[in-house]
Amino acid sequence: MSIRRRQIREKVLQALYAYELSHESVDLILDTIVGTLKKEPEVFELAKELFLKVIETKDEVDKLITNRVANWEFGRLAVIDKIILRISICELIYFEDIPPKVSINEAIEIARRYSTEKSDKFVNGVLDSVLDDLKKSGRMRKSGRGLLETSTKQKPVK
Repeated sequence: MSIRRRQIREKVLQALYAYELSHESVDLILDTIVGTLKKEPEVFELAKELFLKVIETKDEVDKLITNRVANWEFGRLAVIDKIILRISICELIYFEDIPPKVSINEAIEIARRYSTEKSDKFVNGVLDSVLDDLKKSGRMRKSGRGLLETSTKQKPVK
């Protein structure tokens, strides 16, 4: 399912981007973008759940991001970066079966593919800081083996 999870995250990124820019209804975005995954009901349901959870928790998650980007105006952050951060933070808090390291590594890879040259480092820094805060505050509920690794920082790519 790991390849599928990447495809799900990318599809959710596309859907959230369309939602952010078009302000179309959630149902329309689900049907037109996420709906392409309906051939595989399990994959579609996970994508739909992630898409809806990111929308539902947007204000809460945006506060976590804002607290980590003190030197930037939140509105000036790249839209793709904001969405990638929202998806990953949502996974950290609300998807108990996804290891934090996986969520963060996927966010970094997606940022490399879809955003600016420096987005991967930016996303990594923000998510690592948010992860530390979530651990300290006890807001992250992960269950199962390997779900609470301590280090998420990636080695720089040369």
